[in-house]
Amino acid sequence: MKTQLKVKGMSQYSIDVHPTFQNSACGPTTVFVILNYLLKDPLNIDANQLYTLLGGTKIGLFKWRLIKNLQKLLGPNWNVSSCSLAIALKEIDAGRPVAMKFDKYFTFQWHSKPTFKYHWVPLIGYEIEQNELHFFVHDNGGPNRDSQIRKVPYAPNSKVIRFVKIEPK
Repeated sequence: MKTQLKVKGMSQYSIDVHPTFQNSACGPTTVFVILNYLLKDPLNIDANQLYTLLGGTKIGLFKWRLIKNLQKLLGPNWNVSSCSLAIALKEIDAGRPVAMKFDKYFTFQWHSKPTFKYHWVPLIGYEIEQNELHFFVHDNGGPNRDSQIRKVPYAPNSKVIRFVKIEPK
């Protein structure tokens, strides 16, 4: 069983992202990609403005800060909140990408070897293959590289990933 949304990714290293933000712009880039997919009338803000409005820092974007500031930006007609794996998969089934954060450090998983150590990505799909769950994510690119869709296994990443849903009320 495979579900994958047709979401257009963006590299956090795009020329559209200010060079001083690029290394830590994965959170704002993830939100930018998701909002461009969800909103019929996209907000008139770019990834740089989102970096500032969401509270991005040189070490990244904290989950609590993303939730608080994005909720304030979108207003009362939206629900921006932390969610479980089961809810994240239901969001994908409902046609809504989910912000997914890999965080080896603040989950205190020092010896784990996740796909990403500390990184936000748009979760755009999933597949269950031989009883194993895999995610489809946009990786937010790299220096001189566009965002790519990657298939990421759940099991070795389960202790370091967190989800944020962005849904209309």
